[in-house]
Amino acid sequence: MRVALNASILRSPRTGIGQYVSELVHALQTHPDLELALFNGWGQWAVPPTAALPGYSAWSGWIKRLVPGAYPLRRGIEQWRFRRLTAALRTDLYHDPSLWPLEYDGPMVMTLHDLTHVHYPHTQPKDRLRQMERHVSRSVERAARILVDSHFIAGEVISHFGVSSERVRVAPLSYAQRFHPRSRDELLRTLQVLGLESGRYLLCVGTLEPRKNLPLVLRAYGRLPAAMREAFPLILVGMPGWRREQLDEPLQQMLASGQVRLLGYQPDETLAELLAGARLLVFPSLYEGFGLPVLEAMASGTPVILSRASALTEVAGVAGLKVDAEDDIACAQALQCLIEDQALWQQQREAGLVRAQAFSWEHCACITAETYREALRS
Repeated sequence: MRVALNASILRSPRTGIGQYVSELVHALQTHPDLELALFNGWGQWAVPPTAALPGYSAWSGWIKRLVPGAYPLRRGIEQWRFRRLTAALRTDLYHDPSLWPLEYDGPMVMTLHDLTHVHYPHTQPKDRLRQMERHVSRSVERAARILVDSHFIAGEVISHFGVSSERVRVAPLSYAQRFHPRSRDELLRTLQVLGLESGRYLLCVGTLEPRKNLPLVLRAYGRLPAAMREAFPLILVGMPGWRREQLDEPLQQMLASGQVRLLGYQPDETLAELLAGARLLVFPSLYEGFGLPVLEAMASGTPVILSRASALTEVAGVAGLKVDAEDDIACAQALQCLIEDQALWQQQREAGLVRAQAFSWEHCACITAETYREALRS
């Protein structure tokens, strides 16, 4: 079976969907009946790139600002190149890991990671959102099968789009091999460069945007005793998002005190080391289709505080301290408990490590490969 897989997202710095595509490609390559053709937006990659294309974010942003209608124009060029590639390779099936698959004359499988565009439409550029609103429902309708990351999102897709449950397949994500427990000596060099000490900082990972619920984190952290905040700085890792200005006033005050530090986007290996060295990860997001940082932290041996919202509790299972997404008092209490109570910290570390073993990219790839076969038979 020759499968055209849209891997063009790998041109950009890796976030959740980029990690998904990269890891899934490697896992699918162990299936002898599959031959992957990786579309890169222009032609075909023989192997997926290990990092973003140099300067891609800068020049793509420059084009968006200066070229009217840049998104639909780029989309049109990619569609033309995609048709040429799939015709030349005579592919049997098309898999797109995004909301808006390209047109394809054959069976199509799409992955719907979440419905952020429905619940948080302002996370998308206006021209892209307009196109998505026009085309996503049609794409869902024409997909032979729809892959989702969690049972929570499966329910949302079935409810929102009115599709049959037989067309939806849950293929849980996993974590990369770089996420694992590390000793203080292994972390020393990276953390020294960042001015951090293993086990002596709190970590929050995610794009700076409203659905990540960072104001709750700041309020909860501000409730900790001053001496505790001095001993355990809060480290924020992630790219700037939409309406960042909502965070500016409380964030700037804490940044000025030095108790909160904003590291921005970090390379994959640095992020893995930051997760392994943190006292805990706090991740009280309002909405997630899966929540990879929760799983990555658990695999790293780092306890997690998470919200009860969306798919997060499905991922964490019995591990993690759960709080309501609006309850900064409960979040502050959970932070303080994991800092002060070593027995609770150790129990949560062990529970997370056990829970992480339930996930693997091999399992995700097996479900995906079987979904391809179903799509061809449908």
